[in-house]
Amino acid sequence: MATFFAVLMLISSLVLIVSVLMQESKQEGLGAIGGGATDSIFGKSIGTSKQALLRKVTIVASVVFMISALGLAI
Repeated sequence: MATFFAVLMLISSLVLIVSVLMQESKQEGLGAIGGGATDSIFGKSIGTSKQALLRKVTIVASVVFMISALGLAI
């Protein structure tokens, strides 16, 4: 059973890392002059649906990670 939780934790941690790295920053940063330049390239609806999907994947991966961590601790 410990092997199952260890593998589940490994997979969920990798998915969590990738999903967090793929999300766009909510801050514009130093190089954003003109504001909203990314919206004009990809369109607003595509960006928001991608961000919503990444947000859901991040939430599910974090819940699975926490459950597997508790399973390993018990």
